[in-house]
Amino acid sequence: MLNRRTQFVLPFSNITIKDVPLVGGKNASLGEMYQTLVAKGVRVPNGFAVTAYAYRYLLKAAGIEKEIRRLLRGLDTNNLKDLARRGDLVRRTILATKFPAPLARAIIQNYRALSKTFGVKMVDVAVRSSATAEDLPDASFAGQQESYLNIKGEAEILEACKKCFSSLFTDRAISYRVDKKFDHFKIGLSIAVQKMVRSDKASSGVMFTLDTESGFRDVVLINGSWGLGEYVVKGMVNPDEYYVFKPTLKAGYQSVISQKLGSKKRKLIYAGSDHKPTKDMPVPPDQQKKFTLKTKEVLELARWGVQIEDHYKRPMDIEWAKDGLTNHLYIVQARPETVQALKSKQFLESYHLKKTGKVLVRGTAVGSKIGQGPVNAIFSVKEISKFKPGSVLVTEMTDPDWEPVMKQASAIVTNSGGRTCHAAIVSRELGIPCIVGTVNGTRVLKNGRKVTVSCAEGEEGKIYDGIIPFEVIKTSLKKFRRPKVKIMMNVGEPDQAFTLSFTPNDGVGLAREEFIINNSIKIHPLALIHFDKLQDKKAKTKITELIGGYSNKPQFFIDKLAYGIAMIGAAFYPKDVIVRLSDFKTNEYANLIGGREFEPKEDNPMIGWRGASRYYDPKYEAAFRLECKAFKKVREQFGLTNVKIMVPFCRTVEEGQKVLSIMASEGLKRGKNGLEVYVMCEIPANVILAEEFAKIFDGFSIGSNDLTQLTLGIDRDSGILKIAGIGNEKNEAVKTLIRQVIQKARVAKRKIGICGQAPSDFPDFAEFLVKEGINSISLNPDTVLATTLRLAHMHPKKGK
Repeated sequence: MLNRRTQFVLPFSNITIKDVPLVGGKNASLGEMYQTLVAKGVRVPNGFAVTAYAYRYLLKAAGIEKEIRRLLRGLDTNNLKDLARRGDLVRRTILATKFPAPLARAIIQNYRALSKTFGVKMVDVAVRSSATAEDLPDASFAGQQESYLNIKGEAEILEACKKCFSSLFTDRAISYRVDKKFDHFKIGLSIAVQKMVRSDKASSGVMFTLDTESGFRDVVLINGSWGLGEYVVKGMVNPDEYYVFKPTLKAGYQSVISQKLGSKKRKLIYAGSDHKPTKDMPVPPDQQKKFTLKTKEVLELARWGVQIEDHYKRPMDIEWAKDGLTNHLYIVQARPETVQALKSKQFLESYHLKKTGKVLVRGTAVGSKIGQGPVNAIFSVKEISKFKPGSVLVTEMTDPDWEPVMKQASAIVTNSGGRTCHAAIVSRELGIPCIVGTVNGTRVLKNGRKVTVSCAEGEEGKIYDGIIPFEVIKTSLKKFRRPKVKIMMNVGEPDQAFTLSFTPNDGVGLAREEFIINNSIKIHPLALIHFDKLQDKKAKTKITELIGGYSNKPQFFIDKLAYGIAMIGAAFYPKDVIVRLSDFKTNEYANLIGGREFEPKEDNPMIGWRGASRYYDPKYEAAFRLECKAFKKVREQFGLTNVKIMVPFCRTVEEGQKVLSIMASEGLKRGKNGLEVYVMCEIPANVILAEEFAKIFDGFSIGSNDLTQLTLGIDRDSGILKIAGIGNEKNEAVKTLIRQVIQKARVAKRKIGICGQAPSDFPDFAEFLVKEGINSISLNPDTVLATTLRLAHMHPKKGK
């Protein structure tokens, strides 16, 4: 029997995850998946591994190990010029070495055998490194060594293997090992030789089985772009982005809860030349506006991601590719996720700007931290020796060669890239705030300008002019006592939902549609329905740009609203998430694109055509039905039945009945599939007739802001009386109404909560609510922890 430890080559069919010392993490994982998951339907291209033993054999047989040791002795990796000089000498030493005949013969024999299985003389393969310490639980080694694509031919395979061996000593790999305290010579390099997937004729990308920014475990994140996958990994494109919700995916739902179109302006394809196997190409504009994957393909990848995660029993970082000849999807790599999976869940750390300022540039936030310093723009890896430690690194994009300076940066800003690109992965591991995909960062941010880079405000990262003060708040969750009353959260931004879900909570008491419509949709729903009749030409142009490839314009509104609601619903699943129907006033609706043609001018919009009165009005009913369709999609297609609906500003019981009737006609019948419908209690009439409202709704949520203005006759937009101290929710008249509606709700056996501003602003007001027996208090996220601790020892009033 052959000794596997002294084999130069091992086929995937003879490798398992236990073989990391022999073939490295990448190859061990490929072999494990090829042996165990292919039979379960996960496609993994066949191949073989050139072992770490082969690498060590090369060093000793060629007599170059001593020379490499000599070249690296006394190296200071902070001296970038010396690092570059020594690294170059080591690589040249390896590349100048001739492969020993036994090693070359073993590689060629296995390449021929692989080619034969595909019925060709010379099969096209990918040649990738697999370090024996690569992808350990505390190190990602993201792109530390090189990959070579579309390699074909025996001499070409040997040359690519030699280049892979030499790439163990790239500047970034040397620097990374020194930082991680890995011995250069205790790490070996194995090589994966794997059948190429013709993604140059389709698409490829990266998949994580958790949210990379928050560590939220219940989603699969997929990025995709046209062509070969290197451009996604290296951050050279802004890719498409998809989120799939695992719990309802497993239950059989089409749970793609978010998809965002990336610009995808360039792609890497086959070049058709032995000397230059791949080439860069622009993506045609019409293809840029198309998603790289169909919904069924997103779901198939997500199911595979869950299978791989379940097999390895930990979150995974996976690369996928679609073959344009067969239209089949493949998994080409899988390794442990090394950042979020290892973070302590014993405390919460949050960064907060104490004020804001002028925003210079925006992009996609990576992480949730804040960094500051002078801009240091670097346009080429050849210039990295000019980088000044503590500066904000600004560049087009990074690849692994940039790692020595990335660790010295206070923050990183790139023009291109998505959440799964190299800059994003490495900055997460280093704990450095990073904003990718800014497009114009290098043009706007000039050398020496002091800036603040904020990733602490949701998905969108912002670079502010100047140094803005901020604070870091740490809260231990080890002995966090919960009160008897439910503490829920007010959530507006879907992009913050995953992060907010880690704050101790009992669900969402108020999710506002307005944030989703303002930030994601931006268009008045009637302007989409009546697009052809729209008079405003500028508005029509903007709408056409925003909706991209949507031919059915109202469907754009439905999908975007559904995705926003779903992100919040998924973040807190299976806890209740109460979503309030749109509650813009006429002046706010008019500010949406195309809105002015559909909105009347009112002297006091605060008490005008808003809330329930809009939904059944023939002038707006068609738009309301779009909202209903979005909710139906969230609950029935995505499976998020924890999402409840709340009707705002409902003046009469008859209004409530009309709204419920329209909802039922759109498949949202109260009680069906567990649907609960709440009503806002924000008008004195809601309190006076609470018994009647309780007959048609499942519960109340007190809106203390509007209830105060309507009880005291104050226009809360004017602010004058608030300054005078009159317009305060603690006014006894307001408290009397709140006390009465809590009592009436309890008698009617209906849920009663509050989602207004008062308990967030006034801790003693929250105590009053608990004493009166309220079921739940929904708070602004930044007040949840303090209020929870304050109420932990209080007990609600016992009632009927």
